[in-house]
Amino acid sequence: MVVNKKIISRFSQYRKALIRFQELGMVKVFSDTLAEAVGVTSAQVRKDFSLYGISGNKRGGYQINGLLDELQAILGKDKIQKVIVSGCGNIGRALIRYTGFEPERIQIVAGFDDDPSKQGRIDALPILPLDAMKDFVSRNRIQIGIIAVPDSAAQPVCDTMVAAGIRGILNFAPIRLKAPDEVVINNVYLQMELENVIYFVNALTKKPRR
Repeated sequence: MVVNKKIISRFSQYRKALIRFQELGMVKVFSDTLAEAVGVTSAQVRKDFSLYGISGNKRGGYQINGLLDELQAILGKDKIQKVIVSGCGNIGRALIRYTGFEPERIQIVAGFDDDPSKQGRIDALPILPLDAMKDFVSRNRIQIGIIAVPDSAAQPVCDTMVAAGIRGILNFAPIRLKAPDEVVINNVYLQMELENVIYFVNALTKKPRR
């Protein structure tokens, strides 16, 4: 079953909230408590869960351990997800060295860059030329890739990833990529997001004209 991105985003938030509750020693949780933690209504929580046949008890709520197990499976957290990064400049290197992925069972296993000066290793991670991607992806059964290259190189890299067998791409390049319908692409436009924040900060602090 495929659902929209907003629902999956809420599932991620539910999961994080449940982990916090678990760390506090809680065993059960009610939909209204979970809703408040995430910023939605309790009806929305129940509606989201019903899509996957998850039901609680009106008096007893949800067992946190069991609910977490179900959300882990839905979000693919029940196994390690191997990921490659193409583009080993500032953003790529920061992602490769980011330590927050491992607790989430996300493992960056290789980087790719056609600049010989960037090839070799970052810490213990291999940095390979782009033409080695197809073989590496096939041998390691990888489905997820991150693009962190300049916009002029992003589409060729995307094409290379798709040809190699990648089926999900997180794109940091400020360009809209073209790919087959069966390939999922999420775009992270850092400059655009920052511009939005700047605009709304300026709008809120701007003095009204007299």
